[in-house]
Amino acid sequence: MTRSFLKNRTSYTSRWIVLLIDISISMQAFFLAYLIRFNFTLNFGQFDFVGNLPLVALTSLISIVIVGSFKGIVRHTGIKDAIQVFWAATLIMAILLVTSLIAKNYNLNNIFLIPVSIVFVHYLLNIVLLISSRFIFKYLFNRVVSNYKSPKNVLIYGAGDSGLLTYTTLSNSTQNKYKIVGFLDDSKLKIGKQFNRIKILNPDKIDDDYILKNNISEIIFSIQNINSYDLFEKVDRITQLPLTVKIVPPVQQWIDGDLNVSQITEVKIEDLLERTPIQINNPIIQKEFEGKVILVTGAAGSIGSEFANQISNYNYKHLILLDQAESVLYELEQTFKRNEVQNFSIELVDIRNKHRVKEIFKKYTINIVFHAAAYKHVPLMEKNPYEAVHVNILGTSNVMNQAVENGVDKFIMVSTDKAVNPTNVMGATKRVAEIYANYLNGFGKTKFVTTRFGNVLGSNGSVIPLFKKQIDAGGPVTVTHKSITRFFMTIPEACELVLEAGIMGNGGEIYVFDMGESVKIFELAKKMIHLSGYKYPEDIDIKISGLRPGEKLYEELLTNEENTIPTYHEKILIAKTEKIDYNKLKIEIEELMILDGLSTNEIVSKLKSIVPNYISNNSEFEKLDDKKVKVKKLKIG
Repeated sequence: MTRSFLKNRTSYTSRWIVLLIDISISMQAFFLAYLIRFNFTLNFGQFDFVGNLPLVALTSLISIVIVGSFKGIVRHTGIKDAIQVFWAATLIMAILLVTSLIAKNYNLNNIFLIPVSIVFVHYLLNIVLLISSRFIFKYLFNRVVSNYKSPKNVLIYGAGDSGLLTYTTLSNSTQNKYKIVGFLDDSKLKIGKQFNRIKILNPDKIDDDYILKNNISEIIFSIQNINSYDLFEKVDRITQLPLTVKIVPPVQQWIDGDLNVSQITEVKIEDLLERTPIQINNPIIQKEFEGKVILVTGAAGSIGSEFANQISNYNYKHLILLDQAESVLYELEQTFKRNEVQNFSIELVDIRNKHRVKEIFKKYTINIVFHAAAYKHVPLMEKNPYEAVHVNILGTSNVMNQAVENGVDKFIMVSTDKAVNPTNVMGATKRVAEIYANYLNGFGKTKFVTTRFGNVLGSNGSVIPLFKKQIDAGGPVTVTHKSITRFFMTIPEACELVLEAGIMGNGGEIYVFDMGESVKIFELAKKMIHLSGYKYPEDIDIKISGLRPGEKLYEELLTNEENTIPTYHEKILIAKTEKIDYNKLKIEIEELMILDGLSTNEIVSKLKSIVPNYISNNSEFEKLDDKKVKVKKLKIG
């Protein structure tokens, strides 16, 4: 308690000291104004300078307190603080001017009578002295009082509005010391010109000699209107130089419209993927979640935890986070507690346990289910079909059946592009789960909605964390095939799309997303090597390891029998699925879920029977494919 008191007292004392200094400066400015008015003599004639001082002091006190300019932390003085000082000086001038005119008209005491010329000279001096005193103190504090460090020499790539704002932000920063050596810009109209005496340079002229000669440690990209491909081309060339490459985020991510130095970060591979991020802003989501009990399965995973984080921002009634992974679920719980998230429960449940799933639905009156629990790793599931079916089909059906039985409003299932023309066990099990969801859509009030998307950046098992580890270890980076491609989106994007689908869906739809162009994994690996400050292949090489069991060269979002229907969001489409005899398939699916006693080949054969376009690729299960359909493998890759 004593520490808290002292801390607060120190805070208030510093404000009053600033207030007293400001009043003192205002009075000194008043004296200087008299000297200027009377040609630097002390003969002020009939005017009572000494009598005027209390009035100036009182006026300064009232004006500074009203405006609040004394409350700012002087050593962090910025433009907004200077504007406050300006308004305080203006209010001082206005009060003195009005007082003086009243005194003149009504023949009041001379202590209220100040020449108008002195009032205006005092006003100008106040502005200059009060503002400059703050910046002088800031400079002295940063140079003498704080632990002074020599500034970093940096170049700003982009001499447009964003680049100039970045310059201003860095120049005003007290925590990070930067010296802007120059701007880089591709515009020939700008090259050679100057901004605030800093020259705009041609990027093509920047080489190792220039960097070493000027001791440049960073280049900061500050270009707002640029596509990912052009950005990569520029960054790729710059990364050959001995320096750090950073990037300014899009203006939409600035805090209250202002750029903060902490937001300028090193370039990540996510910044360079050749796709336009999907933006979703739907206020109806708030209305849909309001007062609802929401269940997230697989909440400890990369996708499920992002669902949890995004949903926690809405005004729901209760949020249930369910997973079987004890440690990660515990960490999620602690994160929510630290962030003071309200009205949530943690449930340690294996969705394969029918009894435990039933208990959860009886315990809570659930309105919406986001089902992210699944086994997703292709090579692992190719070796363990029993587990893939047990979780992705049996476990999912347990949750779906309880949703129907307990009158859940909506069930949103996370599927994958690997469910389209599957070539592996994992993709086939997810396709069976899609079929079962569409079958159940006709029973009860529950609306089943499915979403398909590609790989997510940074998720558990994705290539980017793997590549980072391999690069940190000195290489080589392993790529399964030089021509392999994948679709990518960020985890927040993927979850935003699923939330949107949950609102949009009326039941029975399979939503697919426009994810831009697919990315060549080989090129992705090269980009990551360059961004890590290495050269390919001199420093780190790329090794072609061969396709893994069940792996495709490319992924698809639709089968040949499917086409799409547009929605109100241009990036979200509905897949028109082929006609299926759900009653017949239901029987086959239920037989498949009776796993005990089935051999691995029998499990996979049943999968192939339910999903006719499941044709194994680079897998031991190719022997189970009908000879008539093996030709299709050439089309699948």
